[in-house]
Amino acid sequence: MMLLLSGRALTAGAVAVATLVTGGSAAGAATAPAPAPAPAQPAVGATAAAAPDIPIANVKAHLSQLQSIATANGGNRAHGRAGYQASLDYVKAKLDAAGFTTRVQQFTASGRTGYNLIADWPGGDANQVVMAGSHLDSVTSGPGINDNGSGSSAVLETALAVARSGYQPTKHLRFAWWGAEELGLVGSRYYVNSLGSAERAKISGYLNFDMIGSPNPGYFVYDDDPTIEKTFKDYYAGLGISTEIETEGDGRSDHAPFKNAGVPVGGLFSGADYRKTSAQAAKWGGTVGQPFDRCYHSSCDTTANIDDTALDRNSDAIAYAVWELSQ
Repeated sequence: MMLLLSGRALTAGAVAVATLVTGGSAAGAATAPAPAPAPAQPAVGATAAAAPDIPIANVKAHLSQLQSIATANGGNRAHGRAGYQASLDYVKAKLDAAGFTTRVQQFTASGRTGYNLIADWPGGDANQVVMAGSHLDSVTSGPGINDNGSGSSAVLETALAVARSGYQPTKHLRFAWWGAEELGLVGSRYYVNSLGSAERAKISGYLNFDMIGSPNPGYFVYDDDPTIEKTFKDYYAGLGISTEIETEGDGRSDHAPFKNAGVPVGGLFSGADYRKTSAQAAKWGGTVGQPFDRCYHSSCDTTANIDDTALDRNSDAIAYAVWELSQ
């Protein structure tokens, strides 16, 4: 999630003409995550049983790879750096092997080349597109495992679950990993602006996941689109978990360009540098008076900076929403 600081917005002309690159890419060597167990999901509605459980071990395996990439590349995965390129190559290789149609969208920001990764699952009504996305870049000061390896890994594993299950939804599914979010939502804004009005109108919903494994977690749901909001709230109600409306990151992540273009948006968030209140700790546990993520935008945002329970619940919620909204 980008910092909310004056002067962070890019000046006009910071983003250059982009090209779309298709085909294979070099991926970091990694052991494939273990196959998913048989689908199992809380009884929160008839459609819920169709959505698979997202194995937390698989999501954490992706996080471990992103950590290794950062460690090998100066401690970060930031825009225009080798760590970001390696992260994109890792995600793309997984999707290509699973049968997705992938494309890389190139742009320029702050004098460096950036990339978005877009992955389409074949089939479904191309006039009704459900998108799920997350930003893949970190800040330069750390590896960005919660912000936003957590969202990126959960979206990746949800996409791979689509492929494993052979899911054929009524609507078309598209997944995205954005570059240069930390510079002011550059990648997602570029993507939205690259679409004509007719193409934007085909997106029936964009789901955003930015920081979903905070170590002192909250359970926050975007309140932008009522249908998407209800989908997530229904899921958590089935788990007996009370949610709150997300306000800390409002306008600070990649849903904002979609919302500004009139696309229905929603998403989940587990908290950044706001501090947990006593009422929130009573609902969710954790430490009163401490930030939801004390390592936000810091070098300590490593694989040790993840709450497994929050990551697991939020990953399953992503799959539930993707299945529910694409029927």
